[in-house]
Amino acid sequence: MASAVMNVTATVLDWMSAAFDAPLARAVVFGVHIDGHLVIEVLLIVVILFQLTRKSYKPPKKPLTEKEIDELCEEWVPESLHPPITEEMLAQPPTLESAAGPHSIIDGKEVVNFASANYLGLVGNEKIIDSCITSVEKYGVGSCGPRGFYGTIDAHLDCETRIAKFLGTPDSVLYSYGISTIFSVIPAFCKKGDIIVADEGVHWGVQNGLYLSRSTVVYFKHNDMASLESTLNKFTRGNKRAEKIRRYIVVEAVYQNSGQIAPLDEIVRLKEKHHFRLVLDESHSFGVLGNSGRGLAEYCGVPIEKIDIITAGMGNALATDGGFCTGSVRVVDHQRLSSSGYVFSASLPPYLASAAITAVDYLDTNPSVLETLRSNIALLQKGLADVPGLTITSHPLSPIVFLKLKKSAGSAKTDLQLLETIADRVLKEDSVFIVTLKRSTLDKCHLPVGIRLFVSAGHSKSDLLKASESLKRVAALVLAELL
Repeated sequence: MASAVMNVTATVLDWMSAAFDAPLARAVVFGVHIDGHLVIEVLLIVVILFQLTRKSYKPPKKPLTEKEIDELCEEWVPESLHPPITEEMLAQPPTLESAAGPHSIIDGKEVVNFASANYLGLVGNEKIIDSCITSVEKYGVGSCGPRGFYGTIDAHLDCETRIAKFLGTPDSVLYSYGISTIFSVIPAFCKKGDIIVADEGVHWGVQNGLYLSRSTVVYFKHNDMASLESTLNKFTRGNKRAEKIRRYIVVEAVYQNSGQIAPLDEIVRLKEKHHFRLVLDESHSFGVLGNSGRGLAEYCGVPIEKIDIITAGMGNALATDGGFCTGSVRVVDHQRLSSSGYVFSASLPPYLASAAITAVDYLDTNPSVLETLRSNIALLQKGLADVPGLTITSHPLSPIVFLKLKKSAGSAKTDLQLLETIADRVLKEDSVFIVTLKRSTLDKCHLPVGIRLFVSAGHSKSDLLKASESLKRVAALVLAELL
């Protein structure tokens, strides 16, 4: 069909060319030589002008009948407000029926708890409970207002002062909710047009802060300093415009998604070389790393003033809730005016601030608890070193012991199902509560999934041996086909 149309078109063009090239088709009008090509060009211009000036065709308006309207309404299918519900989404997680201490009650059964980040074993600490009772009797439960609108209580100011004194920083600011701290702090300082270089393994709270900032975000390979330096070079080498743009590096001290520890000394060297600011989340290192639990700066021997912004949630080592950001007075004062989590949220319940003060005091006067924690981490890592089909990828000093499959089953979904089967059987058969790394559809982290065990100073030697032996036995059964 197409060849026939082409043949007809070629024949017509040949006929028109022959007709206009004939002697009779040539003429001279008022001294102007007119031939066939000029006539065709004039005709084309006329047609184009006609098409441009004519009104577009509009079909006559005819109102729909009631029957047609009903038929259209019956055919219309609204778009779903949420993704399809899968069986995994309907699964009910285990229910805690006691405090989330080293030993807890789940669904009526006592278990060894490795699913709660109770690093210092302060859940249920009598001094902390007493401080909460005293605070509730004095202030009540809630503050009923943001910090800038009659929500500031002396317990908040005392807590901010205590944290700043403990870390050796000029000032600090409290937030009502742990995870909202980091995703309020980042957009408070980073704006549209700024550059952020972030580790690809950061948790969802950091990712959300990066998104809300509307900055240009570039990720480097997880905990890879060569990748970080290469990324920084791309922005700074020979780029005079970059010198006028605010630039940030965003990392975690202990990565929630892998249990790795960031090499702070190297990161600080690179940030000073390339003139970047550093934002560090210490939610899983504050109260854990360093000789006195002051975090990654103490552990790496880096002066804390070299870190521009430090944030941390208080729901882990301090066994309370809320979060804080610490740094220079200018950094803190800026947040009191422009950080959404501080300005628009009801302030932290005063009894939680009192609990945080008591927890920091306990850590300051009982540094031996850190030795107990490190001893427990080492014992558990030793016990899990030869689990069939699984390998430890976390740092030897990380309180998060992270296990991933040595060999993938083919997809992240299949891998997660295998790991969840292991976790479920360990809980049901041996009463050891462990969790897999589940990510929501909003989480953009692409690191491998795995099993996480949160080690506590409150765990006994028998607890740690029980967990390692149970994992060895169940993993060998579940992963038999992959071994």
